[in-house]
Amino acid sequence: MIQLLAVFDIELDKFSKQAIREINMIEVKKEGVLLKKTTFGFENEGVLNPAVIQEDGIIHLFYRAVSKGNFSTIGYCKLKDPITIEERLNIPVIFPQATHESKGIEDPRIVKIDDLYYLTYTAYDGINALGALATSKDLVHWEKLGLITPQICYDEFNRFASSINALNEKYHRYNGTGGTYEKQGKKMLLWDKNVIFFPRKIKDKFYFLHRIKPDIQIVSINNLNELTPDFWQTYFLHFNQNIVLASQYEHEVSYIGGGCPPIETAEGWLIIYHGVRDTLKGYVYSACAALLDLENPQQEIARLPYPLFKPEETWELEGEVNNVCFPTGSVLFEDTLYIYYGAADEQIAVASVSMSNLLNELLLNPINK
Repeated sequence: MIQLLAVFDIELDKFSKQAIREINMIEVKKEGVLLKKTTFGFENEGVLNPAVIQEDGIIHLFYRAVSKGNFSTIGYCKLKDPITIEERLNIPVIFPQATHESKGIEDPRIVKIDDLYYLTYTAYDGINALGALATSKDLVHWEKLGLITPQICYDEFNRFASSINALNEKYHRYNGTGGTYEKQGKKMLLWDKNVIFFPRKIKDKFYFLHRIKPDIQIVSINNLNELTPDFWQTYFLHFNQNIVLASQYEHEVSYIGGGCPPIETAEGWLIIYHGVRDTLKGYVYSACAALLDLENPQQEIARLPYPLFKPEETWELEGEVNNVCFPTGSVLFEDTLYIYYGAADEQIAVASVSMSNLLNELLLNPINK
């Protein structure tokens, strides 16, 4: 018997840590496709990456609607429960108006802070993709506040960010322009996307995530007026201190980016983000999970060492962009967390998971610093 146990121990040692963790994965239910493209002109190429918020029992989805030529606006639908559509508008509710968003408004996220809704999105002008903000008091009338991310070229960013500490070479790989500074008459700027506010102030400060590839960064400010060129210069001088999440595991080895707005729990801020891995078949986008400290969200305290969920179903494997699960919104009903995601850049799907099981699993995987 002792010999058999010894043999078992030897065989068990042959498993990698990753393999053991895969055995312990929590159960995620793929609820299926919620929203598909239609024949309406503004969304006849695809619907994806919705901002989601629940108010008075009603779930509101503000989703990216794509027409021919990859031109994006924001469509709207209302759900009566997490997976049942009650109403869907046949016109966009937010559309490009300014030069910096002339080629599309993409990938919205939404939170409510005090009595105001903050909807962030990527403004695309055909050359540059930058984070922008709109606010509303009623989810109907929106005031656009313009770009809130820095408007600098990569060389300027690199000069500031590497002045104290060396910058990860991936920043140059993903953002360098090879000496080209202008395209189609426009200055080529550093892409800064996936701007996502925390749903409340922390120590009287606004916090938001943003993404300059390949990592996720964090910003804290007293008010939006602080986001000046001088602010960003100082921010970039201490850039490494502002990286809150970086790739750690194989499924996110290429780069990561923000997903759903942070969810406040007793254990910390739950962050559902996307992780990307390059393969022979192209990039694979998976949904991932981490925990940040409640009072100091610059501190990561736990992370799943495997994807929360990944492309497996037909609607995730094949579409406008294959192999994509891109989470952007969530709602919590009792202990069930519903996660809304872009599936293969063409449809909107829903996955669900036990919140308590997810938090327990995260706490089994603390970050050792």
